[in-house]
This record gives sequence, structure tokens and C-alpha cells, in this order.
Amino acid sequence: MNKHSISRRALVKSSVFGILAVSIPSITYAKSIYDFNNTNNAKDNLSNRYPAIDDAIVNEVVGKSHFDLDRVKELVDKRPELSRATWDWGFGDWESAIGAASHVGRRDIIAYLLSKGAKANIFTFATLGAYDTVKSMIEFYPGIQENYGPHGISLLQHATVGLRMKDKMTADQITNSEKLISYLEQLGNADGATFEELTEGKEKYLGDYKYGEGDNEGFSVKQNMRDMLTFGSLGNFGGALYKVKDHEFRYNKFPSVFISFQVENEQVISVTVKEPDLTLVAKKV
Repeated sequence: MNKHSISRRALVKSSVFGILAVSIPSITYAKSIYDFNNTNNAKDNLSNRYPAIDDAIVNEVVGKSHFDLDRVKELVDKRPELSRATWDWGFGDWESAIGAASHVGRRDIIAYLLSKGAKANIFTFATLGAYDTVKSMIEFYPGIQENYGPHGISLLQHATVGLRMKDKMTADQITNSEKLISYLEQLGNADGATFEELTEGKEKYLGDYKYGEGDNEGFSVKQNMRDMLTFGSLGNFGGALYKVKDHEFRYNKFPSVFISFQVENEQVISVTVKEPDLTLVAKKV
């Protein structure tokens, strides 16, 4: 075999690979252009905060985590990141999906969310009756038992609601929950601050209040299933109002949000919302 035949074979071989080297990227590139043109049609459906997940989906995950395991699974199975979803219900009332399941005692939803990557905290552990865990956290950081969970719900309340699914709990789980409740009660400060009880005259506060001409520029004061006054966006239920003194309340026990009602001749005429950087007056309509 002479050197000319070797060179010819080498030339043919290199030419074949050269064609492949050019062709394969070209085919791939052409396909990517095709895919781009087709998949980009979805851009019209993107939320205004994209690439952040659509607010409506986040709101639904947190909301459904209070009671609807099947729907939570539908949403989270295809996007496990939603197991860590968090929503602000108003004035900084941040609630996570697992926080929602925790304060209503839904152990089944808690277990599912944890399996998908949710972040448990002391309130979740209290709901689960994790006596040793909660006790060690309090001993490590004394005073943490006084902190509130979502909606101003106390640590003791989380532990108590942990027995909601008692018929599906083991004997050891029940024992640990009861042991934790007893421990928190003995601490004396795990149920939060005490507020005045509003037993009469709630009706005068109920109704809608407007601070502007827009359809959504206002608040509604309603009465919830626990017979408490709530303060929310116009037409909606919201956080609970805790009485501080006559006609003055704290929103969900928050230290920086005050709701006060102005009264004339026993009739409520307006409400004032005071936040650190805002004072807003809305007239009753």
C-alpha cells in the first residue's frame, strides 16, 4: 500500500467525519429553532411576575393545605417546589403550606408535604406531638414558646389541635401529644398574650368600609365560624381582631398593626388602620 492510497483513504475518512461534524450541529440547531417557534407561543399565558410561580397557584396550594389533600397532591406532585409555598394573607400574615396544615391538625397533609421537601418548624413539631424535639428547642432558646404561628395561633394551640386526628394516631403518638400539651401548659406562656373578650356589640362593627373610589379600595369586617370579628379586603374574610380596649384591636395579635373604629352616637362611622409607615382611614358604607 503506497502513501498515496493512505492519503486518499485518510482524506475520504476525514471528509465523512467533517460532513457529520457540520451536519449534526446543524440538524440540532434547526430542531431547536423549530421547538423555539412552537413552544414560545405559551408566552401569552405567563404571569406578570414570571419566572416567579403564578400567585394564584401559590395561593391555592397554601389555601388547600388547610383541608384538601387530593388537590394539594395534584398541584405539588408535578411541581414539588410548591411544598414550600408561602402566602401573605394580609399585613404580613405569612403562612406556608405546611404551616396551614399544622395549625388545623392535618397530619396527613403534613406528612405528604414533608415527603416533597417542605420545611418543618417548631409549630409543625408541636402539631405532631414531638415532645422531645419541642422541649429541646425551648430549652435551647428560652422564650421561643411565646412566638405565634400563622394568624396569631399559639404554640400550645398547635399542640392541642394535633389530637384532631386522634382516631388515626398510634397510642405512642397520643401519649406524646398529651405529654407535650401538659408541658406547654406548665410553662404558662405558650398560649400567647391575653386580650379583652368581646362578647357584646359586635354587630356595630360589621360591614364594608371604603378609603377610595376603586372597586377594591376598602375593607370588610365579618364574623367567622369562631364568632370572632375578622378584618379583610373588601368582600372577604380576613385576620381576627383581638380587642385591646374599647373600639381598638390588634390584627391577628401582630405588634405593629392596629385597627381602631371611630364611633359617634353608638354608631361606627369609620375605621383607621395604623401600620409603621401608614395611617389609612376608611368610611363605613
